[in-house]
Amino acid sequence: MTPDDGPDPALPPANASAGGAGDPARAGKSRPEHLLLYVDGACSGNPGPCGSAAILKTDDGTTILERARAFGPATNNVAEYQAVILGLEMAAELKPRRLTIRSDSELLVRQVAGEYRVKAPHLKPLYNQVRRLLEPFESVEIQHIPRTQNTEADKLSKVAVEKARTVDAALPPEARKKPHTKTFRLK
Repeated sequence: MTPDDGPDPALPPANASAGGAGDPARAGKSRPEHLLLYVDGACSGNPGPCGSAAILKTDDGTTILERARAFGPATNNVAEYQAVILGLEMAAELKPRRLTIRSDSELLVRQVAGEYRVKAPHLKPLYNQVRRLLEPFESVEIQHIPRTQNTEADKLSKVAVEKARTVDAALPPEARKKPHTKTFRLK
């Protein structure tokens, strides 16, 4: 399974809003002013089978949409970046004017915020993809939060890891030795 496989049908499906309205951008409703994006990535081994998860919420905490993706083998930092990419793709569907990204990965937050340089060559294309996906939003904030405030995304990413482990176990041993890499052409 590759990071480009999209949401896994065996993982929990995207949630509609509590009122059953579904996707406000597609239902003809106005563009949301602000959404919260909770993201998390996890691995079983480093590198190993991975999962990433993203949950979009309103300011009052109502979950609008959630998705998980199983992939790997890769590193935990790749899983964290894949979670942000997944979440930004979800947010782009709803087109909020403002977005607040929340993650318990301090490295990811500081790199995306520009406080830390991205030195690892395998993370640079992912960082560049995140920067490109941020462009459509009028305003974006990224916040480092404690793990205790990110439990929903954490649980969802671990479900995706279990799915990735199942796929990984079916691969011959020689296919599991090296992490897969993916290069993203931006221009």
